[in-house]
Formats: sequence, structure tokens, C-alpha cells
Amino acid sequence: MSDLAGNPYAASFDREKLILDHVPLLKHLVGRMAFDLPGSIERDDLFGYGMLGLIQAADSWEPGRGLKFSTYAFPKIRGAILDELRRADFLPRGRREKVRELDRAAAELEQRSGVAPSPEELAAHLGLSLDEVDEILLSAKSAGHASLDEDVSETLLGRLNDPRSDDPHETIEFEELKALLVDAIKALSEQERTVVTLYYAQELLLREIAEVLGVTESRVSQIHTRALYRLNRELTLRAGAQRR
Repeated sequence: MSDLAGNPYAASFDREKLILDHVPLLKHLVGRMAFDLPGSIERDDLFGYGMLGLIQAADSWEPGRGLKFSTYAFPKIRGAILDELRRADFLPRGRREKVRELDRAAAELEQRSGVAPSPEELAAHLGLSLDEVDEILLSAKSAGHASLDEDVSETLLGRLNDPRSDDPHETIEFEELKALLVDAIKALSEQERTVVTLYYAQELLLREIAEVLGVTESRVSQIHTRALYRLNRELTLRAGAQRR
């Protein structure tokens, strides 16, 4: 039987219908990305950037290859949004300098011990509260999404990315990563675990998680960013331990 059986877009697909049918995917992705960015970035702008990616996906998708359109379109939409954000430069100078200072501290502490510092170690080193470090980490993540500053190292930004690929099933080492990720999540604080579980497993938006926890959306975004930093730090440590 052909791989195209049951595919409503397989033969001569309706481009306009294809786009309209996947607007909910675009809205879902925009909703999940919006809270990692400053309030100066309008959600409607993200939607417009993503629509360009959705249209590009519809124009370049080849049904005969057997790949679901939603799977194909997801990285196209996300990539289009990120491409536009990278052209922006919305971090105030003072906040950008704090990101650079945090980045330098992280690099210095990692060079000393050979291990990426925890948020608590960064706070102690810089004489800041953990909440202040959370705010700077969120700024660093925003800078990574938008105007990637050459002065901010890939190491710090790498620890603020989602610990998964856009299409994890194409990752050869996905099962190994999943096992490491489960262990890393167990090492999070209860609050961080709750945010990660609600965001990734339940796929709630950050404003919905804020309602569950009884805190502000910005606070949930900070907790989420700190949890990402910890997860990627733990994944690096655990992966290194497995190789030894």
C-alpha cells in the first residue's frame, strides 16, 4: 500500500487549506515562545513571522516523501520566528551588560572546577540573590532567541535551550537522552519539576502554569529558564559520567 494512503493532502494538495488547517499549530508554537521574550515583542508580530514560515513550509513540502506536514512545518515556523527575532536588538544596555557579567562568571567558575556552576554558585560569586540571577538568566535566554551577542558565549546560551531537538525522533541518541533527562528532572527542586512537568508533559502555557502556582507569569518564566539551565547542566554532567 502506498505511504500516501489516508493523507488528505497527498495527491494534488490544496495549499490554502493546508495553511489554514495548521494555523492552530502556529498559534500553539507562538504561545509557547511568547513568554520567553520581553513584553516589547508583540505576540501578533510572532504570529506574522511564523506565518511566513508556515507558508514557506506549504510551498516546499513534498507529500510523496511520507513526512507529515505538521512535522515538516514545525521547524520551519520556529526558524522563521527566530530569524526575525535575531534581527532585533531589544535588550537595554544595562541588562545586556549584566548578561555579559553572568557569562564571564559562569566561564570563570567552570574553568576553575571543570563543572558548570549552579545558579546558587553564580549568585554567591556575583553577590546577587537567586532571584536576581533568575532575571539575568531570562535576559540571556531572550538574547539567545533574538540578537545573539558575540560577547555571550555559546556555552551559557546552550544551557538555556530546551534539552530536546525540534524533531527528537530523528535523533539517534534520543532514548539515551530521554533516560538522562528523567534523572536530571528528578534532581530539580519541587517547584522547578512542577513547571517543567506542566510545560512539557501537560503542554500548558506559562500563564496557565502561573494560575496553578499562584504566581506571576514572569516568575514562572524565570523558574522555567532556571530549570532549563539546571537540566542542561545535569545532562552534561551525567553524559560525561557515562562516557568515563
